[in-house]
Amino acid sequence: MNTHLRPRRLIRTAAAATVLGVGSLSLAACGSDAADDGKVHVSASFYPMQFLAQQIGGDHVSVDNLTKPGVEPHDLELSPKQTGKLSEADVIVYLKGLQPAVDEAVKQSEVENVAEATSFTSLEKHGTDVHGEEGHGHDHEEEGHGDEGHGEEGHEGHDHGDDAAGDPHIWLDPVRYAEVAEGVGKTLQKADPDHKAEYKKNTTALVKRLHSLDKDFKNGLKKKKSDTFITTHAAFGYLAERYGLHEEAVSGIDPESEPSAARMKNLHEIAKEDDVDTVFFEDTASDKTAKTLAKDLRLKTAVLSPLESLKDPKEQDYFSVMHQNLTALQIALRAQ
Repeated sequence: MNTHLRPRRLIRTAAAATVLGVGSLSLAACGSDAADDGKVHVSASFYPMQFLAQQIGGDHVSVDNLTKPGVEPHDLELSPKQTGKLSEADVIVYLKGLQPAVDEAVKQSEVENVAEATSFTSLEKHGTDVHGEEGHGHDHEEEGHGDEGHGEEGHEGHDHGDDAAGDPHIWLDPVRYAEVAEGVGKTLQKADPDHKAEYKKNTTALVKRLHSLDKDFKNGLKKKKSDTFITTHAAFGYLAERYGLHEEAVSGIDPESEPSAARMKNLHEIAKEDDVDTVFFEDTASDKTAKTLAKDLRLKTAVLSPLESLKDPKEQDYFSVMHQNLTALQIALRAQ
């Protein structure tokens, strides 16, 4: 049992309950029960962070995902109960800049062991691509690989790319995600030194799998006939950059928004010039925009998951969905 974790959690539980005014007795009881199970209690902000904590922590951790299935991560609002529970955690694993409500709650939590994903890897600003009425060209290094929408607009209520923060979608690049995994592993080792060796072993195994996934993408896309793909969700800038691809996103980052007439004309030119035949939409959102665009441009539609949540957690995980993404890209880019 990790008895060294118990006093801090109980003190924080009482404090959080007092500040929030939400049933201090019930919260204290919850904290006491949590301490008695002998596990390190981890609060994860959304699925990619939950996955890392579970894979590395194994049987020694209990992970609570603040973003429940069916909730759009960017739009997450925390209840007083969730904020109180976050303050009880032994470890917090989150990604700054993706969920403002979580960022604020973490600041207030006073939790000692915090693994903030972007601090373990490098970020880039995938700004609006320079594809206006004057023409269309691919200067990938200059233009940030055309990650349309990662500029000042961002998701509604979510700033994708101010100069300081950059694009947060690092988990879609297996190499950057592996760097985050190493950081999470070190945080768990610090929080629970009694099981340090197991956390190190699990981290090494996970990083090895992520590097293997990276090789799968590199090998799987070697023979691609095109490098451009169109998506309704501008989340794939790092993935595109890693594997020499070029993402074009529909105007209006919301997957259900309608593209402007100017953007439709622009995408038509891009699709023709770059021999694009597929418009991607995400598996947890409506395919309305993708179908409308595909019909107008006479293209096919397919799913490319941003992996912010899982549609079927019992049947899917990070690796299975990333391999599905690889297959979808191979088909669309004619790399098979």
